[in-house]
Amino acid sequence: MSDFRELSASVLASPQITLDDIAAAKAAGVTLIINNRPDGEDPNAPQGADIEAAAEAAGLTYNAIPIGHSGFSEPQIEQMQAMLASSEGKTLAYCRSGTRSTFLWALAQAKSGAAPDEIVRAAAGAGYDVTPVRPMLDMLSGQASA
Repeated sequence: MSDFRELSASVLASPQITLDDIAAAKAAGVTLIINNRPDGEDPNAPQGADIEAAAEAAGLTYNAIPIGHSGFSEPQIEQMQAMLASSEGKTLAYCRSGTRSTFLWALAQAKSGAAPDEIVRAAAGAGYDVTPVRPMLDMLSGQASA
């Protein structure tokens, strides 16, 4: 059962997806799937290669930006920015609960100059709390505005 949550008109976040969710994502207008979960984190969950094969078979683009326990890096934020900027339809980002995907989306938005308060509201509207990364949102947004 799909649990796609709208962060913006073009970005959805989700807990771990299944192969069956690929068709639902395509029906929802998704053209890009971003996997933010490291392979092997849950051996019982579909792994990246399985999701990638199903996405490509459905005509969707797939990209992996795994976020492990070490947190977020500048290259990961920049990769998320680039993927979101290049997507011609909706993007679905997923991880175990959707939280890391939402954090990464929020950081990419801030680095692009979006207002932190707006990012926080959008995430909250989707059921995610980004206050743990709020200082980074403020810093990245400030740097983008400078």
